[in-house]
Amino acid sequence: MRLALFEPDIPQNTGALIRLGACLGVALDLIEPLGFVLDDRRLKRAGLDYAARAVIARHVSWARYLAARGPGRLLLLTTQGDVAYHRFAYRPDDTLLLGRESAGVPEAVHDAADARIRVTLRPPSRSLNVALAAAIVLGEALRQTGTLPDGTETTMNKAGT
Repeated sequence: MRLALFEPDIPQNTGALIRLGACLGVALDLIEPLGFVLDDRRLKRAGLDYAARAVIARHVSWARYLAARGPGRLLLLTTQGDVAYHRFAYRPDDTLLLGRESAGVPEAVHDAADARIRVTLRPPSRSLNVALAAAIVLGEALRQTGTLPDGTETTMNKAGT
């Protein structure tokens, strides 16, 4: 299981997602361009000291990310999703793709996704913070695949599993 961030533009959210990945043993792909520099103090504050424990891969573009991607499905989290996150059957090699906070993802990225998943909300709510949505969906995906940490793991391996 992996998280991928498409051109994130809010450092605090990226920091929170780095922390989430480190805490749950999930690798993170950052797809550039980023809307901030990686040494941004807001990113560091949100990620605390977890960045050193996170497995992070940087990709200079969407095309380079697609070329480097391993096996598994690409699952786009989107308010325009076709299926609710809790009704989807996840696999251990899935990648959860998150769009830019300010603009989501372009149509080409929607088209590349194997599935489009949404977090269900009460009306008239439109959306959640991207880090919150990722945490909700990632928790369900790890639960379904039996890969939630049990509290005895101490480090992640290089593959982020």
